Amino acid sequence: MLEDVDFDMVVGHEARGFLFGVSIAEHFHKPFVPDVEKRKAPPAKPSVSNIEYDLEYGKACMEIHKDSIKPGARVLVVDDLLATGGTAKAAATLIEKLGGKVEFFAFVIELLDLHGHEALKGYRVESLTTFPGH
Repeated sequence: MLEDVDFDMVVGHEARGFLFGVSIAEHFHKPFVPDVEKRKAPPAKPSVSNIEYDLEYGKACMEIHKDSIKPGARVLVVDDLLATGGTAKAAATLIEKLGGKVEFFAFVIELLDLHGHEALKGYRVESLTTFPGH
């Protein structure tokens, strides 16, 4: 799935995205950058950049350290699940706000009945497996 993707770094979403993202980063000898829920990032200078986004059950805020994504960096975003696409879209918005370019979204599972692909139009998105839902 990833052999033809040209990327400079891997971003994984808290917390299961860390498990898959770190393994992928190690395999391809690329740096790994975590995106986390607000106030869970360790303090660093410069500070974090964040974005608030909607979930199917409320709101959340995602943070990435400002110095983690260099302008022009090509980013692979990894997570375990694509549901509505809100978390993935927030990650893309945050990466692009910092000057990066999302090259590819890789998910383990996609819930087709929640139409997450629609939230990610314009991005290359693949999942290892899909589940139709109801």
